[in-house]
Amino acid sequence: MAGPGSRVFISHLSGVAVFDPNGDQVGRVRDVVVSLRIGGRPPRVLGLVVEVVGRRRIFLPMTRVTSLESGQVLTTGVINMRRFEQRTSETLVLAELLDRTVTRVKTQEEVTVLDVAMVQTRVREWEISKVFVQVGKVGRIRKGKGETLTLDWSAVTGFSLTEEGQGAANLLATFDQLRPADLANVLHHLSAKRRAEVAAALDDDRLADVLEELPEDDQVEIIGKLKDERAADVLEAMDPDDAADLLSDLPEEAAERLLRLMEPEDAASVRRLLSYEEDTAGGLMTTEPIVLEPDATVAEALARVRIADNKPALAAQVYVCRPPTETPTGKYLGTIHFQRLLREPPYTLVGSIVDDDLDPLPPSTPLPLITSYLAAYNLVAAPVVDETDHLLGAVTVDDVLDHLLPDDWREAALHGGEGVEGDVLDDDTHERESEAAGGR
Repeated sequence: MAGPGSRVFISHLSGVAVFDPNGDQVGRVRDVVVSLRIGGRPPRVLGLVVEVVGRRRIFLPMTRVTSLESGQVLTTGVINMRRFEQRTSETLVLAELLDRTVTRVKTQEEVTVLDVAMVQTRVREWEISKVFVQVGKVGRIRKGKGETLTLDWSAVTGFSLTEEGQGAANLLATFDQLRPADLANVLHHLSAKRRAEVAAALDDDRLADVLEELPEDDQVEIIGKLKDERAADVLEAMDPDDAADLLSDLPEEAAERLLRLMEPEDAASVRRLLSYEEDTAGGLMTTEPIVLEPDATVAEALARVRIADNKPALAAQVYVCRPPTETPTGKYLGTIHFQRLLREPPYTLVGSIVDDDLDPLPPSTPLPLITSYLAAYNLVAAPVVDETDHLLGAVTVDDVLDHLLPDDWREAALHGGEGVEGDVLDDDTHERESEAAGGR
C-alpha cells in the first residue's frame, strides 16, 4: 500500500486492473468517488468505481483497498457486487471534476482542471490533496498551450458550483483507448449534462461509433442536443442501418429535417432502409457491403477485406455484381467467402470462383426466416436482392442478434445485468456512509 504522503494522480488510475489477494482480476477502475466538504477542507475519497465482468459497475470502498502500486489495485477478498448507484452527496472525479473551470484564490484568475491527486493521511484515510490546472479555459480539443500549475486543493474554489458548458477533453483523454462499447458504457453512466458535453467533444466518427452502442433513449437524447448540422454529420458517419434505426426513433419532422441536411448519397441509403419494415431483411441490412465486379482479382478482393474500417461480419465475404457496384448494384452474380479467397491464386478473377448455389434473401424476408437461413448455412452475413436481381445490401448476424434480443438489452448490458453472483459485503452501505461522515 502506498504509505502516508504518497500522491496518486487519479487520471492514472483509469483502466487500471483490480486484483483480489489470490491474483485473480476483479475488474478495472473507471472512476473515483469523493465527498466534497465545506470550509476549503479537502474532499474525502470514499472509494473506487470498478467495472467487473458484464460491464457491471460496483463500489469498492477505500478501506478494502490494500495497495495502489505498480499500475494495479489490490483488494481484500470480499467485494459487494451490487450495482453502483451514485448518491447526491457524492462526486465522481473523472466524470465531474476534470475539465471544470474553477478560480485560483490567490489571483482570482480562471483555471481549467486537468487532473487531481489524492494522498493517504497518517490515519490511513485518502483525501484529495492537489489540483493540476491550466491557466485559462481549455478548448474542445485538448491543447498543451497555457501555463500549467499544481496547486493545493484549498488554493482553488468553485468545485461545488454548477457549471454550464464544461469541457470534456481531459475526461476523454483518460478513456482514449476504450472500445466504442466501453466508452458507451462510460457515457451511459454520466449525468445528462456531462453526456452532452462529452458528445460535443468527440469527433464525428468516434461519436458515431459510440452512438451505435448506446440504448435508444441515450441516442435520441444525445442527437437531440447537437446542432442540426453536426447531427447530420454524425448520422452520415454511422452505418446506414444504425442511422435509420436512430432516425426512426425521432419525431417525423426532426428526422426529415436531418435527412435533408445529410449528403444526398448518404440520405438516399437511409431513406431506402426506412422504406422497409423494421424486422425484415430490407430493414435490417446494411447498404455498404463489399462489392466487386467479376473481372476483379482475388488480390483486389483480399485488399478490400483487409480494410480496417470493415466490420468483421461484413469482411467475411464479398459480393460479385455487374456494374454499378454501389447499392442497388447491377445484376447480382454471387458471393465469395474470404476463406475461398485465401485458397486461390492472387491473379484469379473473382467471377470464375463465385458461389451462386444459395438463393439470396428478398428484402421482405421476415426475421425468423433470416435467422434460420444464417443458422442453416453457417453464415455470418447474407445478400439481400430485389426482384430484378439487384443487390440492395447485406444482413449480418450482429444486426439479427440486435433484433432478436429484448428491446432493452443494451440498457441491461450497460448496467451489467441483475443478479450477478459474488461475495456480498452486508455492511457495505454502513461502511460507505461511515466513510462519508469521516468515520473508520
